Amino acid sequence: MNNYITIGILAHVDAGKTTLSEALLYTSGKIRKLGRVDHKDAFLDSYELERSRGITIFSKQAVFQYGGISYTLLDTPGHADFSPEMERTLQVLDMAILVISAADGVTSQVRLLWRLLDHYKVPTIIFVNKMDQPGADKNAVLSQLKDVLGNHCVDFDGVPEGSSLLDLSSPELQEELAVCDDKLLEKFLEGYVVTLQDVEELVRSRKTFPCIFGSALKLNGVKELLDTLTSLCSTGNSMDFIQQSAKSTMRTSNSLDFSAPEENPLTHESALNNNDKFSARVYKISRDAQGNRLTHMKIISGSLKVRDTIQDEKIDQIRLYNGDKFEALPEATAGMIVAISGLSSTRAGEGLGALKGSVSAEVIQPILSCALILPDDVDTISFYKKIKSLEEEEPMLLLSLHEATGEIMVQVMGDVQKEILHHLILTRFGIDVKFGQGQIVYKETIAGPVEGVGHFEPLRHYAEVHLLLEPTEPGSGISFDNKCSTDQLSLNWQRLILTHLQEKKHVGVLTGSEITDMRITLLTGRAHEKHTEGGDFRQATYRAVRQGLMEAQSVLLEPIFDYRIEVPQENVGRVLTDIQKMNGTVGLPEIENGKSVVTGTVPAACLYDYAQELKSYTHGEGVLSTTLSGYAPCHNTEEVLETIGYYPELDTANPASSVFCSHGAGTIIPWDEVRSHMHLESAWSPDKGITAGTDLTDNIDMDALKKLQARSTRKTTDDRTFDEIERDLRLAENELKDIFERTYGTIKPRYVETEEDRRRYAKQDAERERQRAIAEGLIEPDEAPEVTLSTRKQSSKKDQRIAERQKEYLLVDGYNIIYASDDLKSLAATDLKAARDALIDKIVNFQGYRREQVILVFDAYRVRGGSEHMEDHSGLTVIYTKEAETADQYIEKAAHEIGKKYRVTVATSDAIEQVIVMSSGAIRLSAREFWEEVKHTEERIREHL
Repeated sequence: MNNYITIGILAHVDAGKTTLSEALLYTSGKIRKLGRVDHKDAFLDSYELERSRGITIFSKQAVFQYGGISYTLLDTPGHADFSPEMERTLQVLDMAILVISAADGVTSQVRLLWRLLDHYKVPTIIFVNKMDQPGADKNAVLSQLKDVLGNHCVDFDGVPEGSSLLDLSSPELQEELAVCDDKLLEKFLEGYVVTLQDVEELVRSRKTFPCIFGSALKLNGVKELLDTLTSLCSTGNSMDFIQQSAKSTMRTSNSLDFSAPEENPLTHESALNNNDKFSARVYKISRDAQGNRLTHMKIISGSLKVRDTIQDEKIDQIRLYNGDKFEALPEATAGMIVAISGLSSTRAGEGLGALKGSVSAEVIQPILSCALILPDDVDTISFYKKIKSLEEEEPMLLLSLHEATGEIMVQVMGDVQKEILHHLILTRFGIDVKFGQGQIVYKETIAGPVEGVGHFEPLRHYAEVHLLLEPTEPGSGISFDNKCSTDQLSLNWQRLILTHLQEKKHVGVLTGSEITDMRITLLTGRAHEKHTEGGDFRQATYRAVRQGLMEAQSVLLEPIFDYRIEVPQENVGRVLTDIQKMNGTVGLPEIENGKSVVTGTVPAACLYDYAQELKSYTHGEGVLSTTLSGYAPCHNTEEVLETIGYYPELDTANPASSVFCSHGAGTIIPWDEVRSHMHLESAWSPDKGITAGTDLTDNIDMDALKKLQARSTRKTTDDRTFDEIERDLRLAENELKDIFERTYGTIKPRYVETEEDRRRYAKQDAERERQRAIAEGLIEPDEAPEVTLSTRKQSSKKDQRIAERQKEYLLVDGYNIIYASDDLKSLAATDLKAARDALIDKIVNFQGYRREQVILVFDAYRVRGGSEHMEDHSGLTVIYTKEAETADQYIEKAAHEIGKKYRVTVATSDAIEQVIVMSSGAIRLSAREFWEEVKHTEERIREHL
């Protein structure tokens, strides 16, 4: 099997990243001529603007072989404006090469890259470039690397001439490697010699970062870098690296949160423990010269062939790219980076196959938004539909159409990205657009929890939704939860509501900006059997979110920068004053290389062009570097609100009102009045929290319930008469009812039929029969109806209806009843099946003498792949539950459905289940009392015999 390793080259701008890529391809023999960025003939910079500006804009791919390993090289953008493109490639890397210019050292962009590499857990080799330039000091650079990036940056001397493995014989190198891991250090102190396998494990677990020094332009250190890569990847199977890469992609992250996200155990299990099962990660969407949509992905496990289907779409072509050329493949296997044509719905960051449902979110996000200014003869709506395709290729653009002003808004990282976007639109769509003044991208959250309600009921439509909106930790993004019971709303409608919550970027009510740092929980909802359609819940859901935001105390958030300023010591006072005026924070100044270093945070809106001002008053010696820290409460909310002038009630695209049906027509009720019109009661209150839509076991008076259960199961000689047993049963039933009503309120029985009801029904049936006979001329109006065939049929139907209404059901929790009997319990200890059969025999006899229809339910939820099935034993219905469904769950569901029409009794000693079934109007019978009923019935049977 071929070994495939994906490596990515990352660097700050002008560090020599593309030059190193050329050098690696040339040294490996992939290309015969060494291209140069300044000569505009680099192998991977094929885009026109890339060659003219001398920068990498789009990530490119090249494949080469070295040392028996097939490497896929991804060259990523270095400019900060294209950081999202670079970040997406990190999700598919097995190894990263971080290029640092010896002259520039560790810049702010390098710090950001380092944090991203740690976030995605990518093993990293550091290549210090441009060591041939005057003044380059290896010891000084290495010292800075250890100070800023960590002490585990280790100087590798490379591979001796004529050798294919790293030289680990140096005592200093042995010691440096050993201190990177506590267990390895213990062994080293006992005389253990660090091996190449140890180094590979240290690098793969990011405990060691090899540092190689050289000059890519002059090919110095390039072979050493290739040999180091080959040495580290040759000690084990390359699938180890592929799986390490897969682990880093099976994560979800929230914007601006650099903490290591949690792994997804489901996708991890399916993707990595079964190497034959297909899984892949999409990292890029692009279009070729003919306009074909391409999905760039890494195959994590399994394989993919032409004509296979992904998400119900057939693969047309599998392309292996080298620069701007490609080779069509019949099949792609694990470890390969390929481009697929034929898929129309994939998106960057998405998992496919066994990784389906796993989405990786980017950390870097744009903070500037500006309007696209179109030529006068261009229709805004049609043009907007065209350029939405660009959002697939760069999801961070977040194109939107402002309905009030008719402007197309786009989010960008900076001026360079604007220039590239302008060129793309001009070449692809033939339209020369301009950009309006950039504005800060604000976000919104809420200060406290609130319930949002939405109702949508125009004629022949119906949906109602109740949501709980709660603030979460800064940087946590938007999360969703579900506390709705299936008794209130069926599962398919619940899933639809959650889909609608996630399909749209909901906006706040202060500035119309995207909401964040919030958890939205589905509490309850209602549908109509005939009139509810999927679109109804979309409307109700959107309105519920909006109505909750209107009632909540909203908080405007602004982007915050982490800054680092280096200035001569005489200018530090001016810097501190400026930062204070800009509403920033300042840490203690430090001295580095004779300059003062000031760090802290500052609102992005306050920086303006401070970098130019800093260079001016420091005579070019001041350096400002920034990275986006996150979002925090805005320092000038009132000023921003006045400037933006957003009026939420005028935003017709995001209504907060609800629609109710009145006199056969839809009536709009304003958001501040809808709560009193809702058909469902409020499911949340500030004092009690969630009061509906949750598990019915919450807030039960367990002390009273335990006392009742203990009294019911007390083992004493029972010499009561049957009438006394029934009397005590009614008393216990009333006590249990009191417990329920103290918790949930008054029970409204679903089925009540008294003797008076039955007489009234019989009288109504008789009168209808007489009127029918008169109408048919069978009798005179003053005569009594004759007993004809017709009347006998009607009388038979009446008797059937009466008998139907008088049906009673007894639901029995099988294993609960077995373990309440000493005899069956001891039998079950040795032979559970025999105990089941004995119980079935007893209940068959019991049912034969009773008026109830008995349904005996057994747990089968541990049977893998099992489905619900029913058996008939001499008229007794025995139910075995399906996989993952307990007898409790089945009985609760059955009691709910049967209780709509008939009288239901549930036999169980599960105290919580007894309370739950009362909500369905069912009568509960403890296991002890059930056995007394069985005993009493058996005695009556013997008497008749």
